[in-house]
Formats: sequence, structure tokens, C-alpha cells
Amino acid sequence: MKKSVQFQLSFMMFLEFFIWGGWFVTLGIYLPSTLKATGEEIFMAYSTQCLGAIITPFIIGLIADRYFNAEKILGVLHLVGALLMYLMSQATEFSVFYPYVLCYMIAYMPTLALVNSVSFNQMKDPSKEFPRIRVWGTIGWIIVGLVFISLIFNWDSAENVAKGALKNTFVMTAIASAILGLFSFTLPKTPPNTSKDEKVMISNILGLDALKLLKDRNFLIFFISSFLISVPLAFYYQHAGQFLGEIDAYVDIFSTKIGPAGIMTLGQISEIGFMFLLPFLFKKYGFKKTILFGMLAWIIRYLLFAYGNNGDLFFMLLLGITLHGICYDFFFVSGQIYTDSKAGEKVKSAAQGLITLATYGFGMLFGFWVAGKIVDQNLIADGSHSWKDVWIFPAIFAVFVMILFAILFKNEKVEYKV
Repeated sequence: MKKSVQFQLSFMMFLEFFIWGGWFVTLGIYLPSTLKATGEEIFMAYSTQCLGAIITPFIIGLIADRYFNAEKILGVLHLVGALLMYLMSQATEFSVFYPYVLCYMIAYMPTLALVNSVSFNQMKDPSKEFPRIRVWGTIGWIIVGLVFISLIFNWDSAENVAKGALKNTFVMTAIASAILGLFSFTLPKTPPNTSKDEKVMISNILGLDALKLLKDRNFLIFFISSFLISVPLAFYYQHAGQFLGEIDAYVDIFSTKIGPAGIMTLGQISEIGFMFLLPFLFKKYGFKKTILFGMLAWIIRYLLFAYGNNGDLFFMLLLGITLHGICYDFFFVSGQIYTDSKAGEKVKSAAQGLITLATYGFGMLFGFWVAGKIVDQNLIADGSHSWKDVWIFPAIFAVFVMILFAILFKNEKVEYKV
């Protein structure tokens, strides 16, 4: 790959996740503090990600794969997203904000697949080249939260949140989205990979060809476990930022306060570190134990959240966030490897799409709903929440999923391939 192309793809990936991390992490703080949203309304806002994930296969399968170059669709969607993001910044009540965020996520979620398509189309050896490109996405997520939101502008401090400063994150994201939208038209050409005259099969678009894998007992148990573990994941994505903002959590480094957005980048930093450790642990302990390690990390994380606080035990919260690398990599990345090994060449993409639909689609949609209900049930008189009771629920739920998987999934040798 030419260095110029590598730079283009890296910059594309950097902005793609800079955009997502620029508003999604602090959304749980912004909605209740600025728009006075309830737990159910917060669920509605976060569930737009799931709705976008469910609709994405149709956009990619019916349009991107058949009629237009991927880089052009990427550019159009990000330009549309820039406008919608700006309109979100101007909304003063949730009823106005919601239609914008819904339309935005329907536009944004397909771009996650499109940036991968553009990248893979330029690679001769994706297993070696793609990680070097994809890591810039994680770096983008870290920089927007730690450097821009927390260090430079300090929008996530309790004082600035009270002033409504987090609306600026939407403006910043709109600018970044416009830049990526225009930049996308300069990316290497990625033409459609399916003839527009070829018959459209809804079963292919939705990955239904992979349903036959569910006849395999182990894969069925893994599929059910993936759906269920999305509930604890939803609690983290939807309410961890709100939790840190409500207790006014910050880290003081060299007289500079790093707020919730910066603190939560510990999760992405650890994700990079544990990604490098995963091949060694996977080969040593096997698939089943690696998955169980990931589930155990979810349990420990939420117990740390439940019993940590913003005083002497604040380190427990930091440790809980840092466990994100184990929580995500050991379960979801290992699960992708397992799915790849079970599917075979013909239904490989369909199988990955099926698992994505089960987790980021219907699984997290259910999880966001449950999380919103639990948070609303633990609202107390002064407008804050009994967070200990909130975090105990996903911890217990993760225990249930871990026991289910440990008992029902039979040991199976899986080769680590990336």
C-alpha cells in the first residue's frame, strides 16, 4: 500500500471515530442536565444506534453494494450528518432533539461499514494492514474525549455542564463530520461489488443464510450469550458518562482537571493494550475460558462501580473503566474470531452480520431499554440516583449469563486467526 493511501485511510478512520466519540460519550450527561431527559428518554436517544444498526444492512446491501462507490456514499452521509448534528446542538427540548438524533444515527451507522469497505479495497494483506489503519480510529476517540472535551475546552466539568457547554460537542462534531464528508470524495475509488442487475435477496442482505449455524449447539449458546451480554454493555454505554457526571468525577493532573469524557478514554486505551495480549491468552486458554474471562470482567467492573465512590475509593471507578479492554476484547473480538471459524467462506460475512444484529442491533436495544427502566426506578428526591443499586443489576445479570455459558457451552478448539 502506498504511504499516501495509508495516510488517507488512517485520517479517514481517525475522523470516523473522532466524530462518534465527540458526542456519544457525553450524551448521557447532556440529556438529563441540559434537556432534562428522563431515563426512558435517554434510552430512546441511545436506542437510535441500534435502529441504525438494524437499518444499515439495507442501506449497504441495496445501495452501496449495487449502485454507487462506497467513498461517495460515505461523503454524502457525513455531509448530511454534519447538518443533523448542528440541528441537534440547537434543540432546546428532547422532543425536538430526538428526530434529529434518530436521522443522524440512521445516516452514521452505515459509515462504519463503508470505512471498512474503502480500507479493505486497498489492501493486499488485510490481516496485517487493517490493524495499522483501524487503530487510528481508537486514537481519534481518545483524542476527542481526553484532549478536546476534557483538557482544552473542559466542557465536561460540572461547572460547564451546568452552563450547557456540552452543546458545543455537537457543533465540534458537525465540523468534523463536514470535513470527513468533503475528504471522502478524495479517497481511493471503491466501486460497487454487486451488479445492479443481480436479483436482490433479502435473506442475503440480512445475513439469514447464516441461521443454519444455529443448529450447532455451541454456536446457539454463544449466540444467545452474545444477545444477553449486550444488556450489561448497554448499561455502560448509556449511563457510565451520566454516572461520572452526576458524582462530579474528575482526575487532577498537573493542576488540570480531566472530566468524565477524558476519564472514559481509559477504556479505549486499555482496549488497545488488551488487543495485543488477546492472541497469546486465546492460544493459551482457548475460546471458552477467554470468553468467561470477558464475562467475569463485566461482573467485576459493575461491582467496582457500585462500591467505588468519588472519595477514597475513586480508584475503583478508574479500575472499572480500565477493564473495558478485557470486557470488550475478550468477549466481542473473541466472538468474532469464533464466528469466523464456524461459518466457512460462503456465509462468513452473513454470520458476522447475524452476530452484529444480535448484539449491536436487538441485544443493545433491549439492554438500553432495561437500563433506562432501572435508572428511572433508582431516581431519588434530589434528582440524583442511587447508583449502587443501578450497577448491582448488570453485575447480577452478567453472573447469570456467565453461568449459562459455562454450563452449556462445550469445550471446542478454535484457531486464532486475524
